[in-house]
Amino acid sequence: MSENELMNTLALMRVEGVGDIVAKKLINHLGGAEAVFKAKRQQILAIEGVGDILYNNLKNTEVFKQAEAEIKFISGNNISVSFYLDKDYTERLKHCIDGPVLLFSSGNIDVEGRKMLSIVGTRQMTAYGADFTRKLLEDLVPLNPVIVSGFAYGIDIHAHLVAMDLGLQTIGVVAHGLNQVYPKVHKKYVAKMEENGGFMTEFWSSSNPDKENFVKRNRIVAGLSEATIIVESAEKGGSFITANVANDYNRDVFAVPGRITDKYSMGCNNLIKTQRANLLTGAADLIYIMNWETEEKKQKPVQKQLFISLEGDEQKVYDYLLKNGKEQLDLIALACEMPVFKLSSMLLTMELKGVIRPLPGKMFEAV
Repeated sequence: MSENELMNTLALMRVEGVGDIVAKKLINHLGGAEAVFKAKRQQILAIEGVGDILYNNLKNTEVFKQAEAEIKFISGNNISVSFYLDKDYTERLKHCIDGPVLLFSSGNIDVEGRKMLSIVGTRQMTAYGADFTRKLLEDLVPLNPVIVSGFAYGIDIHAHLVAMDLGLQTIGVVAHGLNQVYPKVHKKYVAKMEENGGFMTEFWSSSNPDKENFVKRNRIVAGLSEATIIVESAEKGGSFITANVANDYNRDVFAVPGRITDKYSMGCNNLIKTQRANLLTGAADLIYIMNWETEEKKQKPVQKQLFISLEGDEQKVYDYLLKNGKEQLDLIALACEMPVFKLSSMLLTMELKGVIRPLPGKMFEAV
């Protein structure tokens, strides 16, 4: 985007009462941030959910001084800026209603057409969690995924380090501006991460790693990826928030099970028990549920059976998917008038017959 567009968008994001959702609503209705500031009162009030208070707040010129200072930081520190309507804005975040209007990044990030996987967990990582994370990523190397995490203590930084060790691109989503590193002890990893990956944030250089920022940060961690993996988690914590957000975004969530007596397996076990996460015992589970194929599998095409016998309910489900295209499990069950547990078993049988295939987000389509 041009410097003028960036200036106006930054200024808009500093207007009191304007967050990501409201900013998108204003921009979508009026055509751009500059148009928002130039709009007449009637135009602003015609937008649902916007009132006189917000209209008056738009008259505060102080926000442009703040925007100008941020542009100086951006241009002086080789920071990349992605606007939510631009082509270079990561596609998966575009589908998140509360995704950031502006995303700041540093390093050499290239996520176009790449499989992206978020790995998060407790800051008190155990040997069990560390070993599982390394084995998982070693087995996923043929898929060359981008590994996303929060650059925090424990599972987060371990996932970043293992990814770098294996030559995988990795992205740290931080809860502060790109002018600082938190925790400071991780500063020694910054240069290596920026060589093949880097950092992302929605926060300005004036933002510190305040407690509430970590909650906002977690939605970007979840939104960037096709799937989120919780390696270890107590019953409460940031990992739980990330899992819940990923579920809200209709992304797949996986949790690594552990002994019922282990404190940092309780959260994962609970996510699995309440069906908010798929059980993950290794890379094979992830590849199967996400319908990811390795290059080796792609090189071994299987001849499709010409005539396949389908039972009555199977034929009903197949005909529905053939007519409607990709559809979610719950909606298929509703349309075909059958319980989810029965449908799940049937879909697996139909998949083995080669007539349907699973897709990310608990969706299915006819082959």
